[in-house]
Amino acid sequence: MAEPNFEEAVPTNAKTIAESIAIMARLRGPAGCPWDREQTFDTIKRHTLEETYEVFDAIERRAWPDLKDELGDLLLQVLFYAQMATEAGYFTIEDVAANLNAKLIRRHPHIFGDVEATDSNAVLRNWEQIKRAEKAEKAEAQSSLLDDIPRTMPSMLEASKLSSRAAKVGFDWPNADGLFDKLQEEIAELKAELSEEEHAATSAAEEELGDVLFTAINLARHLKIDPESALRSCNAKFRRRFAAMESAAGNADALGALTPSQLEELWSQAKNKLSKP
Repeated sequence: MAEPNFEEAVPTNAKTIAESIAIMARLRGPAGCPWDREQTFDTIKRHTLEETYEVFDAIERRAWPDLKDELGDLLLQVLFYAQMATEAGYFTIEDVAANLNAKLIRRHPHIFGDVEATDSNAVLRNWEQIKRAEKAEKAEAQSSLLDDIPRTMPSMLEASKLSSRAAKVGFDWPNADGLFDKLQEEIAELKAELSEEEHAATSAAEEELGDVLFTAINLARHLKIDPESALRSCNAKFRRRFAAMESAAGNADALGALTPSQLEELWSQAKNKLSKP
């Protein structure tokens, strides 16, 4: 496949990106910022996760000015890693961009080649086929199909990736119906591991709870629901309803003086009030 020529399409604002790269290099330079110079790949990675969630939050709030700022902070993470990699001799920001460009062109043969794809499903099938071919080249370094799924990613995302990867070789439920039964089975096993007297959590109970959560995430995949988005929406709903409970009680401290039945009544009121269109 011939490499397309994008020279004429390069926007003039590419100078802005170049300026960002230069600023980052100066911050890490001999006369740069002491804090920036002290950072390592390991100290920066937690900020990357925080910035990613802040991007999610801005999108969910449809706060476009905030999203602009948060995307800038996320871009900073890329520039930071690339600059540190440049200093260590691993790769440069140009290598990062060149690798991305090649991957985008390679994985879009329906745009840059002669492959046909009339809808998004066809695009995804082509994408997966190309990815499998790419991974086949690295197969000698892998002992398992799951080896390239990082253990360091958030556990919910890791679970989704693991079940999705296993499904590619047919290790999967044929449909969501069986997963509803499996979820009930896992819940029953969790209950069985809990002490009848104290309901004390044990390592076995922790393992069974993990099975419940993993099955629920598997179910989300079958239902084509993003479990992270679903849980974030649930969290936001809980925040709204709990705030309504606090308002009804007078303040947060007043909730502590109420009985469980009174709290349940306030919850029901908040739920009904916020559920109305």
